[in-house]
Amino acid sequence: MDLLANLAHGFGVALSFTNVTFALVGALIGTAIGVLPGIGPVATISLLLPITFGQPATTAIIMLAGIYYGAQYGGSTTAILLNLPGEISSVVTTLEGYKMARNGRAGAALATAALASFFAGTVATVVVAGSGPLLTSVALSFGPADYFSLMLLGLIISAVLAQGSVTKAIGMVTLGVALGLVGTDVQTGQQRFTFGVPELSDGISFVALAMGMFGIAEIILNLERPEARSVLKTKVGSLWLTKEEFHRAIPSVLRGTAVGTVLGILPGGGASLSSFGSYMMERKVSKGRHLFGTGAIEGVAGPESANNAAAQTSFIPLLTLGIPSNAVMALMVGALIIQGIQPGPRMVEAQPDLFWGLICSMWIGNVMLLVINLPMIGMWVKLLQVPYKFLYPAILVFCSIGAYSVNNNVFDVYTTVVFSIVGYIFNKLKMEPAPLLIGFVLGPMMEEHLRRAMLLSRGDATVFIERPISASMLAIGAIALLAMVLPNLRKGKEAAMAG
Repeated sequence: MDLLANLAHGFGVALSFTNVTFALVGALIGTAIGVLPGIGPVATISLLLPITFGQPATTAIIMLAGIYYGAQYGGSTTAILLNLPGEISSVVTTLEGYKMARNGRAGAALATAALASFFAGTVATVVVAGSGPLLTSVALSFGPADYFSLMLLGLIISAVLAQGSVTKAIGMVTLGVALGLVGTDVQTGQQRFTFGVPELSDGISFVALAMGMFGIAEIILNLERPEARSVLKTKVGSLWLTKEEFHRAIPSVLRGTAVGTVLGILPGGGASLSSFGSYMMERKVSKGRHLFGTGAIEGVAGPESANNAAAQTSFIPLLTLGIPSNAVMALMVGALIIQGIQPGPRMVEAQPDLFWGLICSMWIGNVMLLVINLPMIGMWVKLLQVPYKFLYPAILVFCSIGAYSVNNNVFDVYTTVVFSIVGYIFNKLKMEPAPLLIGFVLGPMMEEHLRRAMLLSRGDATVFIERPISASMLAIGAIALLAMVLPNLRKGKEAAMAG
């Protein structure tokens, strides 16, 4: 009964005129940036952080969440019609979706993507609503040592699951933690790592770092790539699925929803990992696996349901533990902290409007996206024809205004420029910046819990292995790290012996 009462309260908050409007704005922006290749939700949310300051926290987070799960919908449109994934999580949709479009089944592929995403989003919303309060009550029993170990586990897994070299990912996490510690020590009042720069006494601006490393750096990278957008010449066709396609798609949607729901919760997981995982599963277990490579509907239904489910369940560790599971959730943590809200287990009691309003807005947003996507396919295809040379100058102007408006300080604009150059260099060196952002957000929190744990134990470091929860987290982190590092070491030895 409590759950029903809380959901009723959440719908009351989410259905207010302001929140519904901003949910719609978020869904529209999310779909648009999902359609436009090379922009993506991380860069967009980074660029839009400054405009959320004038809004109530609940309204701001509802809009940012709409951008994230809206991008999963929009990315499938270009993946199917142009063989060009607008979002990383839509890469696998191109494999079967574009072939379906070439076979004259573009409408069926688009309808499958939209309906699978809606179903998965609905299930994921129910999971978030049901598990949120339960995990919150468990999290309240955590001590400082447990929280430190949990955050350390989150950093390790985000590094292990990052693309490319594990060594580089660990280096990025470490750098992120170090950048997060710049500023004034809360306990001693001493400035550290500021190098005599007064503007750094309050720490590095989260908005400047996120906007530079993800927003402007992405623009620079896009300008290097030649534009190649050729709209599918054949008609979209009927949106109706045949009876056979419908029966083949249902099991794939159910499996994709399950995969996305679980993987979305993991640190470093999220929509991309879930869509790839679902596609690999469908190739092995679906009845139509022999059709893969020729336009199998399972290759659209599974990944599209998985990426949307993951986009929404990734809010679970954020809302219940205050720990971001991916770069977008790290931005959400930043947005909450800027609004004066500390995410974590106390949020359900301290911010019920935000907690339940956000959960209910997810379902409302999914309904909006279903309505937005299918009837407006023609408009999204037209949007693709806008040359990027007209888009990026406007984005850069808004970036500069946004960076300045946070503290009305030109130093933040300079900081944004520095981080945009650093972000560009990291991308060129194949060093994924997402683990850095997660380390930047979690670093100060980890330090706080480390200090508390050491104070309570009177300097006895064994407290981290004496507490069962803490010891379990550290053991899982060590196993995950070894599982990734040992195969690389073995390959290195084999290569050395062969040489």
